[in-house]
Amino acid sequence: MAEMDPVAEFPQPPGAARWAEVMARFAARLGAQGRRVVLVTSGGTKVPLEARPVRFLDNFSSGRRGATSAEVFLAAGYGVLFLYRARSAFPYAHRFPPQTWLSALRPSGPALSGLLSLEAEENALPGFAAALRCYQEAAAAGTFLAVEFTTLADYLHLLQAAAQALNPLGASFLCSHLSPYFYVPVSEMPEHKIQSSGGPLQITMKMVPKLLSPLVKDWAPKAFIISFKLETDPAIVINRARKALEVYQHQVVVANILESRQSFVFIVTKDSETKLLLSEEEIEKGIEIEEKIVDNLQSRHTAFIGDKN
Repeated sequence: MAEMDPVAEFPQPPGAARWAEVMARFAARLGAQGRRVVLVTSGGTKVPLEARPVRFLDNFSSGRRGATSAEVFLAAGYGVLFLYRARSAFPYAHRFPPQTWLSALRPSGPALSGLLSLEAEENALPGFAAALRCYQEAAAAGTFLAVEFTTLADYLHLLQAAAQALNPLGASFLCSHLSPYFYVPVSEMPEHKIQSSGGPLQITMKMVPKLLSPLVKDWAPKAFIISFKLETDPAIVINRARKALEVYQHQVVVANILESRQSFVFIVTKDSETKLLLSEEEIEKGIEIEEKIVDNLQSRHTAFIGDKN
């Protein structure tokens, strides 16, 4: 029996068709250049509880790992399609929240010919100029495309379109997105805001469809797919990663524990298990675990392409 389309139940958001065309052109152009491309999904989704939503279900995901990974892939020469949650961490910018540059930047003089000049003490925004150059170079080269989502419906439709655009390239998919496990079907949502005066709230929810299965089987069967497995119990994390590989038949799981996720991960495949750990010295130097993750995954992606050819 054919599997149900996990996207069909969710109405297509406004603008999704236009973004699908933009992503297809991005993929085709970089493919013609012979450039490797990675899709990085980043940040969590919001699940509305009302048809005209005021209240949502959400999760803690900030998108920092996805944003940092996108930076490292760009530095390695990849084209990056960055599918990210609105207002989550954005490559390069996430290192400089507004409260840092609002106090550090100042106008250097009156605006002339419509140009505004700003200046700052270099030590007030360490790394800012380098980050700005990296972002602008990627934008000018056309190797970076950011596509924003908010709700689960946005994410599902955009992920499907991105996967189908990149599938012919044998692209790498880094699925670090974190989604709620449950959602309220559109047909069962109240139209208006749920009133607190109504007493205790009872909501019937459905499980969010597992997207790795259609991603691997239908949307991007030629791609090199990496998923993330976050657990709070170290005793089960490797077994859970191997179970995911067995069920979904993709290539790699990056397994991590909540408390140590920024300094220690496992790279798990069907026949290997690699520990990646930041030393105290590396942490002091500002090295990030994503640099080791991407370096490892890049080598595996190269081997995957070689095996395919």
